[in-house]
Amino acid sequence: MNTTIRTTCGQIGKSFRVSSAFIALAVVTGIWSASLQAQQELEEIIVTAERRATNLQDLPVAATVFTQKDIADKGINTVFDVQQLVPNVVINTYNRSTFFNIRGVGLAVSAPAAAPGVAYYIDGVFVPKEQHIAQSFFDLASLEVLRGPQGTLTGQNSTGGAVYARSPEPDFEAFSGYFDQTIGNYSWFRTTAAVNIPFNDNVAMRIAAIYESNDSYTDNIGPSPSSPGSGDFVGVRAKLATRITDNVAINFGFDYFNSNSDYIAIKNRNDQVTDDPFIIEEDAISFFNQDGWRAYAELVADTSADIRFRWITSVHRADQQDQADGDRTATALPIPEGLPPTGANRRMYPGRVSQGYNEFNYVISEANLLSTGDSPLQWVIGAFYMDEEIPLQLYRDNYHTTDFVSSSSDIETQSDAKSLAGFGQLNWRFNEKWEAIAGLRYSHDEFKLTRFILPGPPPPGGFPSVESTSAGEWTGKVGMNFYPSDETMFYATYTKGYKPGAVNLTPGYPNYDSEKNFVFEVGSKMTLLDNHMRLNTAIFTGKLEDFQLLSLLSVGGGPPLPTFQNGTQGKSKGVEVELVYANEGLQLNAAVGYLDAYFSQAVELNNGDTGMNELVPEGRPLPYAPKWTANGGVQYDFPIGDAGKLLTPRVQVYYIDEQITTPFPSYRTIIPARTIFDVKLFLMWNENFRLEAFVNNVFDKSYIAAQIQDASSADGGYLYGAPRVFGVRGTYQFE
Repeated sequence: MNTTIRTTCGQIGKSFRVSSAFIALAVVTGIWSASLQAQQELEEIIVTAERRATNLQDLPVAATVFTQKDIADKGINTVFDVQQLVPNVVINTYNRSTFFNIRGVGLAVSAPAAAPGVAYYIDGVFVPKEQHIAQSFFDLASLEVLRGPQGTLTGQNSTGGAVYARSPEPDFEAFSGYFDQTIGNYSWFRTTAAVNIPFNDNVAMRIAAIYESNDSYTDNIGPSPSSPGSGDFVGVRAKLATRITDNVAINFGFDYFNSNSDYIAIKNRNDQVTDDPFIIEEDAISFFNQDGWRAYAELVADTSADIRFRWITSVHRADQQDQADGDRTATALPIPEGLPPTGANRRMYPGRVSQGYNEFNYVISEANLLSTGDSPLQWVIGAFYMDEEIPLQLYRDNYHTTDFVSSSSDIETQSDAKSLAGFGQLNWRFNEKWEAIAGLRYSHDEFKLTRFILPGPPPPGGFPSVESTSAGEWTGKVGMNFYPSDETMFYATYTKGYKPGAVNLTPGYPNYDSEKNFVFEVGSKMTLLDNHMRLNTAIFTGKLEDFQLLSLLSVGGGPPLPTFQNGTQGKSKGVEVELVYANEGLQLNAAVGYLDAYFSQAVELNNGDTGMNELVPEGRPLPYAPKWTANGGVQYDFPIGDAGKLLTPRVQVYYIDEQITTPFPSYRTIIPARTIFDVKLFLMWNENFRLEAFVNNVFDKSYIAAQIQDASSADGGYLYGAPRVFGVRGTYQFE
């Protein structure tokens, strides 16, 4: 194990040196080219996180923003790709669940009671659960990633940050649309299209759709007919915009998605057949299917007093069904008929099949009053409400290994959560150079868990067993901005974020407490070289209290069940630097993040791998907190042939340092560092047609993208990232 750690450390150092050298070279190239070529200014980046249009360079938050062109040029096809371009961000995706961690704070588990540490929004609508983030990730106009606690301006509270995705708004002026086709190896087929229909001067609709299918990167050589890792996805989004008067608008939106796959390809850590990361052996029929929709209505009204009223309400409904090979092998035997499914028999005969069923039901509303106009005093006040209902059924068949026949272990629950909050923020530009910020929020959260049946002995009073908890918390933000010139801003903020605790699944085990994060941040936003370079930096320190961790815990002699624990205290400190540069033909981006996030107090926690309570010493890194993240990209437009034709090669690289997935480092929890290179070649034929050839993971590096921990229904293992993927993409826009 020591040899492995030394080797990994050597790889980390080497990889980081490569990435740093590339970024440094790109920076030098960009600055040198500025003296040789005619200049092209950077476009203004508009951020909507404050419920009003704000220039990124005036936003006192560490933020990375991607425009529609950025998303296309940088190859951001999935949510997972975002971490390749944003410092101090880690994203795990599997089975279309998306887990954000920013600066070591967020979420990395699927559980009905788990609240996200990073809030995600699509078109201003909060998405409460990780299962339904990836489905909205197509036909995007912008993507904003804010780092640090959020909650005094909009929506849900968060301890780690917020992500705002926006699709294009309907246009009242012209009929238009596009068709986009990607074809790659592994039978990757991705089609997206959109059409904008202006019915008249006051009514317009935009409809977008996606179809995506792919074969698996992994071969299943077991007897199962399933191919884990393969699947297909269909998504549709419709937006209707209406202008009632010059000052009043009512907008409607509807999203539908359907996803079907053969589950994910999880590599057994103790594979006895082969160590090839892309070969598995399973005998169970496996699948993972999702179906759902989201609808919203929005009212926006402006008054003559420079005040805007905004109200948005949404309804979400979704179903999820899955079946998995619980032992991740083709050889493990099930319990023989006639023997009871005791713990000893399960360990002797681990072969099994598991099934799960989920329903998701949400109603979410938000109302805002905010100032408009040019007054030095800008403000926003708002209210947020969410009602959440999630029935869950998990079944395990310990007597069969190919297909589910009957359950020998049942989990049937329903979680009900309500969240109500009021918030506000005041920005006062009291003179030309200085601006003060003050924000306040109160959140009240209620959670009820109904256990209809669980494995093991029934709780006192029998089933159904109902437990409830509630929590309230004041959070806020204070800060000061300094503007020495129109091109430079310095800021300092102190922010508190919060996410609620809830009831644990295991009867009799204590509820877990709310998580709090206190962050002090200083930063700068600089526009340099006559608006040809943006250089944004942030330095921060954070203090985590009662941060939430998930383990697999056996209580009172019963089977292991997912159980949340509080990790007492943690601390973090770090630096983030982002640079964007452009001149005629040349575009450059680079970013580096440093993070030191660790347990600031020793604490005894349950290790889900061993089932034992173990000491976590002071100074041990927090989960999902890589020390270094870095990325860089460079592209150049070469004019060819007729006027307007451009040939643009692009190279980009990203580096993510080693990280752990639980507080207990081992081969089951470490995600080694990785450096990945991508190359692209764009041909812009005219304003309407663009062709792209791409190779992702050019050097075909095998790397662990996620460590899946053992669950009550199925064993964990390694989830490997995509090998070398190549293909072509064509986009045609029409009017």
